[in-house]
Parts: sequence; structure tokens; C-alpha cells
Amino acid sequence: MKKFTEIDKARLDELISRYPTKKAALLPALWVAQEVYGGWLPLEAMALHLELPTADVQGVATFYTMYNKEPRGKHAIEICHNVSCMVLGAEQLIQHCERKLGVSATGETTADGVFTLARVECLGACCNAPAIQVGGTYYESITFAQMDALIETLKSAPSETVSPPQAAMPEMRDF
Repeated sequence: MKKFTEIDKARLDELISRYPTKKAALLPALWVAQEVYGGWLPLEAMALHLELPTADVQGVATFYTMYNKEPRGKHAIEICHNVSCMVLGAEQLIQHCERKLGVSATGETTADGVFTLARVECLGACCNAPAIQVGGTYYESITFAQMDALIETLKSAPSETVSPPQAAMPEMRDF
């Protein structure tokens, strides 16, 4: 399992120096740890080097859904299933993705390790539902055809996409 390198530790130290206490630096430090450990936080990564009780670190990491407690696929497809998205077809989109990828939207990963599919709470795009997030990129008003095209594109894409934060799919629905 990957360990923090001296460069990683220096990066954490620089980050921690921006906060009044080590505990105040916990959220951004967990982001660094998640990146270092390939997109998830094993228990040993949660302990970091913040000199905080493991229970405190684990309590924060397990509270927020943005921190992954298990390994994930190269691309994590998160589909909002909150009210606006649900009303505008999120459940059908989730079922479509489950069939296409052969996994459940309970956070399962495809056998080849390329995709993890998950239902998530509000992505803050209620006016352009249904919304999905892949990595740090949001897609709004997504249709089955757009989802299929995105999945095909992601199959050969590196895990870190170079997309703008609010990516619009080429074909938008008319309301």
C-alpha cells in the first residue's frame, strides 16, 4: 500500500501551516491523503500525520461523502437522486447506467476497475436536472444518449479529466 513520501509530507506540512491548528486543517489534509492513496482513504491514511486521535480523523472522514472509504474505479460516476433530479428522470438514468455497466448504483465498481457507480444526494444543479458528477466535473440535463457517449469517452480517458467544472453535454434538452 502506498505511503506518504517526503514530498507528500512536505505538502501536508505547508497546508497545515495555513491553519491555526492541525485539527482545522483536517478537511483539506484528507483531500491530500485521498489523492496520495489513489482516490480513497484507507484507515492508515486517515491517521495522517496530524497528531490527532484516529477516532477524530475517522469521524470526519466517514461523515462526508466526498471522502471514499473504499477503493473506487478509475472513473466514479455519481448520479444525483434528490427531488429535482428524481422528478426529471434520475431513477431511469440510474437504472440505465446499472444495465450498461453491469453494477449497482450502491457504489459498486465494474470488474475491470474502470467505473464506480453511485447514487448521491443533491449536486446543487436542481434547475438543470438530472445532474451527474464524474470526478470533479458536473454534467447537467443529461440524457441516456449523452450518458452513453460519456461512458464511451471515459473508457479510454485518464482518471483525471481536463474538463471545466460545469461541463455541458453537446445535446441539451428543451424544456
